[in-house]
Formats: sequence, C-alpha cells, structure tokens
Amino acid sequence: MGKADITIYGAGAFGLSCGYEAAKRGAKVRVIDPFGVGAGSSGGVVGALAPHTPERWNDKKEFQFNSLIMARDYWPTVEETGGVSSGYGRTGRLQAVQNPRQLELAHQRTTEATTLWRGLASWSVLDADGVAARFSGWVPDSPTGYWIFDDLSARLNPARACASLAAAITALGGEIVEAGEEDGHVIHASGWAGLKSLNATFEREVGNGVKGQAILLDLDMRDAPQIYAESLHIIPHADGTTAIGSTSEREFDSPDQTDELADDLLARAIIALPQLAHAREIKRWAGVRPRAKSRAPMLGAWPDRAGHFIANGGFKIGFGMAPLAAQGLIDLILEGRDTIPEAFKVEASL
Repeated sequence: MGKADITIYGAGAFGLSCGYEAAKRGAKVRVIDPFGVGAGSSGGVVGALAPHTPERWNDKKEFQFNSLIMARDYWPTVEETGGVSSGYGRTGRLQAVQNPRQLELAHQRTTEATTLWRGLASWSVLDADGVAARFSGWVPDSPTGYWIFDDLSARLNPARACASLAAAITALGGEIVEAGEEDGHVIHASGWAGLKSLNATFEREVGNGVKGQAILLDLDMRDAPQIYAESLHIIPHADGTTAIGSTSEREFDSPDQTDELADDLLARAIIALPQLAHAREIKRWAGVRPRAKSRAPMLGAWPDRAGHFIANGGFKIGFGMAPLAAQGLIDLILEGRDTIPEAFKVEASL
C-alpha cells in the first residue's frame, strides 16, 4: 500500500471503526495489531447495543442515541462493502418491571422517550396480554405483571462485527497487519493495554480495565428481542446462538479465564428464563474492557503530541458508540472539524 495517511494501533471496535470511516473518505489506512482482529474485549460474545434510559438527558445519552440510530444503516453498509456479516439486527429489548416504583418510572420514561427520541424509536410499557401477544415463550418473569419494551436496542455478534469492519477496510484499499510502519496521523485504540500505557505516560490513572465473563449457548431465538433481567443481558444472535453476559470485575487475577462467577451468571439467567436450562453450552468467554476515568469514551487529540489521537474507553458500550465516535474523530483528523463532546475529550480523563 505504500505510506499510510492514518495509522491505527488496535483492531477492536474503535480502531476498526475509525479505519473504516477514514477509508470510506479515501484515506490510506493501516491498522496494526500484533494479536489480530478482535483479539481483545471487542471479540466477545454478548453484543448488546442498548440505550440509556430516556430521562435526565445529557451529551453522553444524546451521543449514544444518535449512534444507535446511525447503526441502522451503518452495519448493513459495512456488510455490503466487505461481504462479511456483522450479525446486526434491531430486535429490541424486553425488561421486566420489578416493583411499583419501577413501574412509575417506566411510564414516565414512555412520555420522555416521545420527546427525547424524537419519534425515531419508542419505549413502551406492556401488560401480560400485550407481552404474550408479541413475545410468547420468551418473556422473563415479572413481579408486577408489566414489562418494558424499546425498539431502539439492537444486537450484533462482536467477533463477527470486527471481522466485518476488517473486511470492509480491506475492500476499500486499507491494510490490517500485525506489525508495520507508523505513517501519517496516528490513532491509539488499543483498549485496556492502551489505557495502562496512558496511565504510565501521564503518570496518573486515566483509565483502567474491568473484566467481564460471558457464556454462549446453542439456543436459536434469532428473531426474539434481547432481554435484560437479573442485571444481565440475554442476547439471541443471528447465527442461532444465545449469549449471556456479563460480570463486572474491578479486581481480577486472570484476565482471560472464567471461574465460578460464570456459573452464577448462568444460574441467574436460568432463573429469569427457565428454558435456558436445556440449552447446550458452546463456550465461556472472559476479557477485560477498557473504562476511561471519565466513564465516557476517550476521544480526541493526544495533548502535547502533535498528530496523535486517542480512541479508547468504550467499556460496555463501545460498539454502540463506535459509528458516531469514529465519524467524529475522523472529522477532526481529516477535516479539522471538532464535534466531539467535551465530556469525551482526552482532557476529561486527565
């Protein structure tokens, strides 16, 4: 390919999305990752693209909402460009209402969503008849007899989404290599390892890693909505599998090993949906997700290092934020337009 216009360290959700966005605009892109595509937390099994609740609106919620709306066309275009499926589907999310206070909030949020989501998506409260008519056989137990359904939530297969982005970058003339020269503008998007490096560079904690464990089952509910119950996500995938995730571990010894917490994860999921008990377990997964100190994605110019940029801290919502995050960062790099929210900028974590 010769010299690159943009060099990206990290072939995960943020790095690949930035590479795809830049390649779409005609830039020569080189993505470097010694471990390959989707080798870190972006190569997991869960893939829940779920919004924040429609209340107490702020820049982060607005950004995530716009990115989830953008995803409707974004992922099909990525798939068409590279010829590899991402497993994307806007199948919605079903949640049981646990108590009267939650029911009151759920109704309030229905009203708020009408305004905040601008008619582009809906949040609704369903009774037993309503939920049975729409989702028979795939309904978590509800102590109140009510459920919340939003049609903004979507799912994708994280490992396949990474492969889909990688294929699109290659189709657009970019390259993805294990090692290579650093040319042009440089984006640092190397996840948890990148945050540890930034901590050392800035001599302070700008972010850390949070381990997550998940389980993949052989259960084909591909057209059903994802379920949020017992503080976990149950995600039916397009390939006929169903994922359960995940734990959140601030302290851990083995970043890529599962343990008894995965057993507890499965037990809680079976309580929420008893039919999961009969599904064959395909595999268990563990990885460490990058969490910026600001708790928002870390996007923008690297202070005092000209030509270098940071895209990190996606944590649990990296894939949901990635389309718009990449667009904003590439706007800044290629066009000099800064549309990145202040709360997302690198300085917010310093």
